[in-house]
Amino acid sequence: MSEPIIESGGNVFADLGFEPAEAAILKMRADLLNDLRVYIEKSGLTQTEMGERLQLTPTRVADLVRGDWEKFSLESLITLAARVGWKVSLDLAA
Repeated sequence: MSEPIIESGGNVFADLGFEPAEAAILKMRADLLNDLRVYIEKSGLTQTEMGERLQLTPTRVADLVRGDWEKFSLESLITLAARVGWKVSLDLAA
């Protein structure tokens, strides 16, 4: 017998039982990291070139590409997004 499928509430971290505030931060981190990872992969730049753009070492760029989100705080990801010219904002809707 298989497990029942439960529809997500839109935040997998909340669905997993994290407190609402922590779930919100984790989701923002995961979303930003994924957006940066996609940006890096589509840029066509080497990790060294991207490191210069982001002011990171190539090793830290590799961490982003691998999706090692636990190595990046929300604040650091916002800083990196700003370095590529993105405007980061919060959607405060409930």
